[in-house]
Amino acid sequence: MSELRSRLKISDDHVKQINDFILDPNNDVINRFLEVVERYGTPEEINAKARAARDLDSLLDRLSEADSSYLSDVKWLAEQRDKGAFISIDAFRQKVLGDRAKGMTFDNERAVTLEISALQFFPWLIAEAKQAIENGELMPGRFIRVRNMAEQVADNGDVLAVAAAMQIVGASYVETMDTKGTDGSNIHLGGPETITGYFGGIGQPNEHALTWVDEYLDYYTTYGIRQVLNINPGTVLLGYLLHKLGIDIEFKISVYMGNDNPYAAFWTLIGAKLFAREDGTTSLIGFNWANSVNNKTIEASAPMRKALGFENMVRFEHHITETYKSIVIQPYDRTEELVELAGHVANVSAKHEGAGPEIDATREHPSDILEYFLPKEQIEEQGLMPYLERNYLDKHDAVNRTAAALTKAGLSFIAAGNLHKVN
Repeated sequence: MSELRSRLKISDDHVKQINDFILDPNNDVINRFLEVVERYGTPEEINAKARAARDLDSLLDRLSEADSSYLSDVKWLAEQRDKGAFISIDAFRQKVLGDRAKGMTFDNERAVTLEISALQFFPWLIAEAKQAIENGELMPGRFIRVRNMAEQVADNGDVLAVAAAMQIVGASYVETMDTKGTDGSNIHLGGPETITGYFGGIGQPNEHALTWVDEYLDYYTTYGIRQVLNINPGTVLLGYLLHKLGIDIEFKISVYMGNDNPYAAFWTLIGAKLFAREDGTTSLIGFNWANSVNNKTIEASAPMRKALGFENMVRFEHHITETYKSIVIQPYDRTEELVELAGHVANVSAKHEGAGPEIDATREHPSDILEYFLPKEQIEEQGLMPYLERNYLDKHDAVNRTAAALTKAGLSFIAAGNLHKVN
């Protein structure tokens, strides 16, 4: 086996050929990428614009200038945080375990990030916060958004309100750019009747990879949005290259990329390592496993992540629940597997895309992944908004169910850090 293994060594000459190609001034592919970046300034100027746009006071001022009704809700959220209205971590553990909590120790080194998807509308966050206060529940430590970017920018300051709220609650969040397969980028594909056409990839063909870069830099410098969803091998590479240039982009890779075995994970991590900065950092901050993965695959991938120096940087994001319709065979619930995994694999997030299937099955309107792509106008015309908010709050309940399961096993979690303190 050792003789075979030695044949796998990557030649220094091959690495040199890659570098020579990237650095060739006549390389049109790289030149067109750099031209997009240069329109926004130097990497240092771009980062400075993003920091200024992300400043909380600036976000609040912009909400005020837009006369957004969301401003009062953002301020209310900050007030609730400041007066300690949200349950503490110790109180949550006491609630779950009773007196047993006092004698237990919890594994904080492998704390699981509590993640919810998708926070489509800012008012849902406020409804969630009110429920969490009333019922003594946890707010997630990570929020995923899939709503059309242009729509939320035009919607009463939604994008500003969420950006401000995430800083107030102390959570990370991810936006999804509009340049994706459902935007008409592939002119030969339409709705469900052409669904098999998407099997070759979700779709950012031809010039759309550079359009994605342009769109990212626009939202980064205008709203300070740093973390985005990434769905295509080309834009994953471009995300690596942006970071290598010095732009502080962070991205997570979508479940649609299909990381469903250790070798797929290795390939993803190899790319991150090849284009890491000299300090070892990468723009890849996480990737969703495909729903088909089992614990053995994640366990096998953890040592390679650690060997490449990414254990604390690259989060393994695992779907614990899924929408009831249009994505997986139900019932789908990976809570028990997560509890087993979290005891020995670090930096995992528990993503809740649906309610517990036993809850969703009883709803008049179960959660449906296809509704992520409905315009707000259409949602309101069809009277769906109350149902979709209920679906979202069901996901919040699933987050708390997972936190309780981890707690019972002596495991820790990451909730919204500014809201839930350790006594």
